[in-house]
Amino acid sequence: MNRPLNCLLEGLGECSWGFPEAPALDSFVRDNMKITLKDLTKKFPGRSRRESGVTAVDCLNFEIQDGELISLLGPSGCGKSTTLMMICGLLTPSDGQIFFDEEDVTALPPEERGVGVVSQNYALYPHMTVLKNITFPMGNLKGKDRLSREEMNARAMEAARLVQIEALLDRRPAELSGGQQQRVAIARALVKKPRVLLMDEPLSNLDARLRLQTREEIRRIQKETGVTTIFVTHDQEEAMSISDRIVVMKAGLMQQAGKPQDVYDDPVNLFVAKFLGTPPVNVFSGEIRSGQLYLDGDDSPIFPLDCDDRKVWAAIRPEGFALDPEGPLKLALRGIEVMGRDISVLSGHPAFTGETIRSIIPSVENWRGIDSAGGSVRFSLHPGKTYCFDRESEERII
Repeated sequence: MNRPLNCLLEGLGECSWGFPEAPALDSFVRDNMKITLKDLTKKFPGRSRRESGVTAVDCLNFEIQDGELISLLGPSGCGKSTTLMMICGLLTPSDGQIFFDEEDVTALPPEERGVGVVSQNYALYPHMTVLKNITFPMGNLKGKDRLSREEMNARAMEAARLVQIEALLDRRPAELSGGQQQRVAIARALVKKPRVLLMDEPLSNLDARLRLQTREEIRRIQKETGVTTIFVTHDQEEAMSISDRIVVMKAGLMQQAGKPQDVYDDPVNLFVAKFLGTPPVNVFSGEIRSGQLYLDGDDSPIFPLDCDDRKVWAAIRPEGFALDPEGPLKLALRGIEVMGRDISVLSGHPAFTGETIRSIIPSVENWRGIDSAGGSVRFSLHPGKTYCFDRESEERII
């Protein structure tokens, strides 16, 4: 590291690199805004006249409030990245509108929208230092936004401090870890003072430990700057841990939107219930008869329900089981996994739609009383963790 930059980073105050004093954090980002999507639709044509087109996003409607961090969550191909590209202007909607506050930006070029984008591919310039990578986007600012070299360096320093890479400014991307490269990409997106920050699978190239650390950093940075942020991911744990609200998508359609815990506790359909949760929800085929839930193949009811008779999918969260020697739900015991804080009871049932039922119980419960020799285990069920979905529509009924 050259001496002037070293002095600056060590805070000795006896030398400078031509930087003015770094701007205060409250002036680092532009005023935030509400984002409104109205009937947003994107259709891609087929490759030939015989092939029908693909509707990637189908009539999407929702609002993102000032300063919120929203996650678009869903499996690959659900339309979440397509939605992000329409918001930033890289794709033109087939129908619908995009509003930033009250301004219709649907036809506005990307460079005029005031957005910052961070993708899963960091797209750093390998021949440039970290400092030059961060300052590069500011060289394209024009008119009243045009900055002097000193102002660009000052803003880059502030962004580097925010993402905690100020000691790496003279390195090149090849000399950085994956997590450090991602921080450079975030700093580069922030230096233009975006009104909206868009993040497309930003952690997918990191290992598990770095993913955890970096997602915590993203949440901290978003809270400190207050910039309205849209975070795209297929990882439900990521989305639930950092988001103010999540939007669950499937096949271009919004399935449910709300606070992460609310969506987890009250899924509107079977897809949402199955997509959220680790271990996943346990799903059984069953039916409701005379106000009681029966699993297919059982003669005894397992749960009372105030509902009309019908065929259903019964779904029970892993934490929804309570050990009970007299419990109504009898399962075939397959094994017990001791995980320290919790115990995972592995079992089976003919009506179960998967391979192994996982029931998570606190280790403080008397799990040693399970009759493993008898080959079965009994549970009672927590009402708030037990759901029923119509067999045909898969919509939630209880």
